[in-house]
Parts: sequence; structure tokens; C-alpha cells
Amino acid sequence: MDMILEGLKQAFYLLVTFDPEVMGITWLSLKISGTATFFSLFFGISVGTVVALTEFPGRRLVVSLINTGMGLPPVVAGLIVTIFLWRNGPLGFLEILYTPTAMIIAQSLIAAPIVTGISLASIQQLPRNLRLQILALGANRLQMVWILIKEARLPLLAAVMAGFGGVISEVGASIMVGGNIKGYSRVLTTATVMETGKGNFEIALALGFILLLLAFIINAVLTQVQQRQRPR
Repeated sequence: MDMILEGLKQAFYLLVTFDPEVMGITWLSLKISGTATFFSLFFGISVGTVVALTEFPGRRLVVSLINTGMGLPPVVAGLIVTIFLWRNGPLGFLEILYTPTAMIIAQSLIAAPIVTGISLASIQQLPRNLRLQILALGANRLQMVWILIKEARLPLLAAVMAGFGGVISEVGASIMVGGNIKGYSRVLTTATVMETGKGNFEIALALGFILLLLAFIINAVLTQVQQRQRPR
């Protein structure tokens, strides 16, 4: 219990003093995970909507693959990205392994199936006749899709929270593709693992509390938006 209290004190001290290293790590965590979430939203909502509204051979297999991808272990995502970005890999010429860019790619790979799966389920649960009604009122297919996305905005906001939560808290892929380099690719999760390995449990707890606080603030803002738009 004393160790937890000391960790809280350390977290409070690091925050109120704006410790440069902690602020840099926190900002990098937010930037990497925020960018990855944005890319996963663009991909996930697009693909999820297309699959939800389209009938094609093998559709059930595609849905099964998407649902399986929602549980993709971060270390597997990190392994895949590492193989592709390795100096002898297909994309090795880019020389971006052990950089924040590689971390964004890995985290996007983790978040995309989560967003896609939730988007797919959100669009599917809308009444099927709604599409026909929208088209009957003179809307084209693009307008229909946009209206359907607006109708499913509440669960889609849940997709944003789930995608962001899935990447801000992951550690395996970030270490594998980022290298945990001080001042360059070290984020809150990897710094916490490093401090734990060194036996600095108070600092590790402090970083953990800061990570939880960051996740809480982001999700609280998104929840506020979601509940404000809730049907009454």
C-alpha cells in the first residue's frame, strides 16, 4: 500500500512540476496513439460500412476475419510490422524501423480491426428499410451512406474509444518496432516496463497513473460528446 501511495505522490509531483522527460513521453504517447486511431478510423469505418452494406461471395468469411482481427495480439502486429520493415524485408528500404512512424503503423494495425468490427456491427443493426427510405427520398448512394453513418454515430464513437484504448495501453508492439529509445520512441507503456525491470516501482507506478489519467481524460471527453448526442 505504501508503494502505491508513493507512486501517486511521484505522479502528482511529475505532473505539477512539468517534468520535461515525462511531458515528452506523454506527448509522444498521445501523438502516436492519436494518429494511429485516426488512420484506423478512416480505414475501419470505410471498410466496415462497405462490408455491412454489400452482399458478395465469401462475405461471412470476411466478417469472421474482421472479428478475429479484433483480438489480434499486439506482439503479433509488432512481429508483422517488424518483418516488413526489417532491413531485408519488403519495406526495409524505407528505413523506418525503430521510429515513431513504425509505432504508428503497428498501432494502426491493432486498432483497425477493432474499429472495423464495431463499425460493421453498428451499420448492420440499423433497420434495413431505412436504406430504401433514404433512397426513395431522392438521395444517392453516397448520401445514403453518410446518413447511415450519422445514424450510427453513437456506437461509432464507442469504436473511437475502443480503438484508442486498445493502442494507448499496448506495449508489446511498441517495444518491438519502436525500440524504446529515450527521447525518441519511448512512450508511457514502454517506459513503465523499463522502470519496472530496473526495480523503480514508484516511478513505474507514477507513469502508470499518468497513463490511466491520460486515457481517462480522452475517454471522458468522448463520452461527454457521445452522451450529449444520445437520443432522448
